[in-house]
Amino acid sequence: MRRLVVAVDGPSGSGKSTISRRLALSLHARYLDTGAMYRAVTWAVLRDGVNPDDSAAVLATARKIALTIGTDPRRSLVEVDGTPVDRPIRGPEVTQSVSAIAAVPEVRAQLVAQQRQIIAAAVRIVVEGRDIGTVVAPDADLKVYLTASADERARRRSAETATAFAATAADLARRDAIDSGRAADPLRQADDAVVFDTTGLDIDEVVARLAALLRDRVATA
Repeated sequence: MRRLVVAVDGPSGSGKSTISRRLALSLHARYLDTGAMYRAVTWAVLRDGVNPDDSAAVLATARKIALTIGTDPRRSLVEVDGTPVDRPIRGPEVTQSVSAIAAVPEVRAQLVAQQRQIIAAAVRIVVEGRDIGTVVAPDADLKVYLTASADERARRRSAETATAFAATAADLARRDAIDSGRAADPLRQADDAVVFDTTGLDIDEVVARLAALLRDRVATA
């Protein structure tokens, strides 16, 4: 089986997780949610009562924990020190603080190293995040940048988390500003990425288009 790496980047609410999982399933590939890794570190920081704005203390926490993440697209597995945290890392407290944690350069360096090890161990893998095509896997076979209108992204996330639309929109705008403006590995589109605006598109349609595009890329490689 030919080695294959697909990098999927984009802001919150663009459809990254659902599309990446579906694409991985269609390719019989592994799946890595790098955002879950930053959320897991954030969960540990909050568990230990560490101030998310204290970079040194955040890094110390990141270095001492044992972080395990699964790559099966059919099920989610995220553990911190043996404790399953799949659900709590999606809570509002973690969501509020994760961008600050992800902005710490040394934390990013540690997790990027772990992400690259996971990618290297896989034959086929779809990796999603905010710096995959630009930093984590710049040699990926296909780089995709997913986006959607601000209202569409807020609508999706509001429905997913059962929170008010206005509050969700404000939080997404806040996270966008932090993720795009941070000094270390900011959210940005790779020069050779294919841009997909998912506003109003059916998930299956997007996955089918990406799978077809990937087949063309592999056939002509």
